[in-house]
Amino acid sequence: MAKVCERCGRGPQMGVSRSHSMIKTRRRFNLNLQTKTVDGKQMRLCTACIKTGKKNAAKAEAKKARA
Repeated sequence: MAKVCERCGRGPQMGVSRSHSMIKTRRRFNLNLQTKTVDGKQMRLCTACIKTGKKNAAKAEAKKARA
């Protein structure tokens, strides 16, 4: 299973860990993926997409209430 967000398409990024003696070790920065149900479908979303999705949903509901 790929470690990619299904909404934004972001994946793991590469970086370098540095020890006290400045030895370089390649490492991966993985996304914080969570499984959420969106519109009746299970999706693997990063926490940034979950957070903005909730904000966008709240804005849409507020717009409906005003109209």
